[in-house]
Amino acid sequence: MRRADRLYRLLELLRGGRLTTARRLAERLEVSERTIYRDIADLMASGVPIEGAAGVGYVMRPGFDAPPLMFSRGEIAALVTGARLVEAWGGAAMARAASEALAKITAVVPAETAKAADRTVIHAFRMPDLDSVTRDRLDVLDAAIQDTVRLTLFYADEAGTKTTRCVRPLGLVFWGKVWTLIAWCELRDDFRMFRVDRIAKADPTGSFTHAPHQTLTAFYAQDAGCDL
Repeated sequence: MRRADRLYRLLELLRGGRLTTARRLAERLEVSERTIYRDIADLMASGVPIEGAAGVGYVMRPGFDAPPLMFSRGEIAALVTGARLVEAWGGAAMARAASEALAKITAVVPAETAKAADRTVIHAFRMPDLDSVTRDRLDVLDAAIQDTVRLTLFYADEAGTKTTRCVRPLGLVFWGKVWTLIAWCELRDDFRMFRVDRIAKADPTGSFTHAPHQTLTAFYAQDAGCDL
């Protein structure tokens, strides 16, 4: 790894505002602790607000405007792969956003790094199961999650039984072929999961406020029920 790339990476590791030891930084960057001490000393000398000392740890004060992010070839490959997956399997708006984000990233990285994007040989192809209606519904659900909007779902289970549920949408999960919505169901007063391709309609019915026991974090912390 070039020293410039290492310094960018070191800044990224210190960005979180948490005390980090030189040993931990050395392990992440695969260099010696002595190299870390030298790099941090150089960063501090250039005006980066890093505090700490050898044997204690280092932390970067909040508010520092770090230089533009640099990406390694491996990171670019990961971003390209992720964008292609979203383009193939995400909602229509998600797909456009992924493509635009990738274009912005490749526009600001060095030319050689940008070429790595074109050389990424991992691709994703959209299967016929993901129709345009489902893709549009993914965008509706994603927007409702971001804006904390309660939804009335018109839903059919595996047996075809139709129900109407008022839910608080919390998250979307992709299982490799099927998307599911994680939500707090007001009818069951509990968490439920709904297959997106079985949602006939999702109507907004006003905003909601997250209760501590009704969050996505709380869902993952318990054995959640499943309504597939």
